[in-house]
Amino acid sequence: MKPGNAWRNISKFNYSRGLLLMGFGAVVGLFLAAIGLFTAKGTSTLIVPPEDVALVNQQPIVRSDYLAQLRTLYDVDYEHATPQQRRKVLDDMIREELFVQRGTELDVASADPATRMAMVSAVEQQAATDAMTDLPNDEKLRRYYEAKKARYSSDGYMTARDIVFAAGAAQDALAAARAMTPEQAMAKFGAKESGKLSAQEFYFAADVHIGRRLALVAEALPNGAVSAPVTMPDGTHLIYMIKNVRPVPLDFDKAKAQILADYRRDSSQRMLAHEQIFLRERANILIAKDMQ
Repeated sequence: MKPGNAWRNISKFNYSRGLLLMGFGAVVGLFLAAIGLFTAKGTSTLIVPPEDVALVNQQPIVRSDYLAQLRTLYDVDYEHATPQQRRKVLDDMIREELFVQRGTELDVASADPATRMAMVSAVEQQAATDAMTDLPNDEKLRRYYEAKKARYSSDGYMTARDIVFAAGAAQDALAAARAMTPEQAMAKFGAKESGKLSAQEFYFAADVHIGRRLALVAEALPNGAVSAPVTMPDGTHLIYMIKNVRPVPLDFDKAKAQILADYRRDSSQRMLAHEQIFLRERANILIAKDMQ
């Protein structure tokens, strides 16, 4: 064979091999692209991920939610559930997802007040999740405690009687009544007991039962004392204090559980406020001129 013919044969072989490799590379590229296309987030897939039990219009029903629902309804785990129980739970969750998706299509939330409130509540809970699961160290909690120390004390309570005299009762009669027992004062001057104080009245309840003005008067009385006359719309009141147990400040260790709860609540409120600011800043809100 002549050298020129041999060179041409080698060139043809190399050219054919190059075309073959290029074709193979194109097929591999298309295959990988197809995998990426069908597994990318937001695209359709025929494969249910292992962490889900179903896909409904590509929206997952999470396996952990399914197992929790099975436990809630039948108090069994997956291994001990019957096929009928498993199918019932799955069918119910698929039905719920279908109705939720249909409700979204119909924009039910914009018209139904209950749905709107539920959505608002869900967003609030989501925004507050981090705060409610936070575990602040003792240093943070102590700083919070010192800043709000007045909150943390035992509940004050009292045993007292609220005696009401007719409006315009004479001052000398009231002065005399203060030196008597409640029974003597009622018998002599026609006064009556309001009946608003319980046998053991907590400070916070006294505000509700007899009003803040009378409650403050009562809280200041020592055991066995009688208040000065207090004129109210229903008559003149004398508070006879039998026993007054005032609140006692709680130290950090005794109040720690309540401090943590308050810390989380306040943190949650701050996060909700920040969430509202964020949402308002990114929203396009137009307000009618007569409401501005």
